[in-house]
Amino acid sequence: MKNNSECPKSLGVFFAVITIFIWGITFVSTKYLLKNFSAFEILFVRFILAYFGLWLIKPVPLKLANSKDNVWFFLAGLSGIIIYQFTENAAISFTTASNVSIIVSICPMFTAIIAQIFLKEKHITAFFVVGFIIAISGIVLVCLNGSSDLHFNPKGDLLALASAVCWGFYSMAVSKINRMNLDRILCTRRMFFYAVITMIPFAIFGILENDPSSSFYLNMNAQKNAERFSSLVSWANFCFLGLGASAFCFVVWNVACKTLGTVKVTVGIYMIPVVTIIFAFFILREKMTAMGLAGCILTIAGLAISNRGNK
Repeated sequence: MKNNSECPKSLGVFFAVITIFIWGITFVSTKYLLKNFSAFEILFVRFILAYFGLWLIKPVPLKLANSKDNVWFFLAGLSGIIIYQFTENAAISFTTASNVSIIVSICPMFTAIIAQIFLKEKHITAFFVVGFIIAISGIVLVCLNGSSDLHFNPKGDLLALASAVCWGFYSMAVSKINRMNLDRILCTRRMFFYAVITMIPFAIFGILENDPSSSFYLNMNAQKNAERFSSLVSWANFCFLGLGASAFCFVVWNVACKTLGTVKVTVGIYMIPVVTIIFAFFILREKMTAMGLAGCILTIAGLAISNRGNK
């Protein structure tokens, strides 16, 4: 698929919907793996699997007309894969999967803001501003989630907010890459390549890290690793995250962005919390208070309002 004519809009919508559904479950899958793996270990294994999975699908090199275009692939790998995924994984270590999914769902707003600033696209309207205020109000309620003394640990929630900002920069890089009209699989694999390369210094730091509770910790104990990686459930989750949520979803998401428009498709992310909350309730037994539920509704309503008036 190299241009819009090769992918009908109905297929772009289908790709966006299936990706949103799968990404909604990733929060639950990551929460399970965090019982035995650090946030960085999950990230490292996930994208190694994704990178080699795409090589098996299409074992041919990507050729660029201008080598300077690699900067957009590097930015996409750094912002949308390394920083976004790591801060999201780390956030889930400190708060619930439901909380993180709701907070991250405001990334369409940051995508619109960044697109307007750097790509000169006009997305910020009166509806956008009103929706942004409503969504932020909802996020405050989600963060509090029934805390009677209004005291909470903001670490996980702020990390989730940072990941939402990073996704905005990733979306900008994807917009630039889509204009090159290159093969989607090869483009996604190139992003993963830069992501894996960027992870190497962090991996060295993780090996030297002596605190097992650290999000960067990389366990090099052979006996412990043999025990951890012998779990079929853990491998099922890694394959789901690496081959499904990463290799497959990043490819079809980029196709959807090319077909329907990055900002328009990204708005669909506000449905991810609904998927996450349902699966987190049944699998992780996470519960949400009336305040948290009200915050969820406000956040989704704010996102819907912010998109009103856009074609």
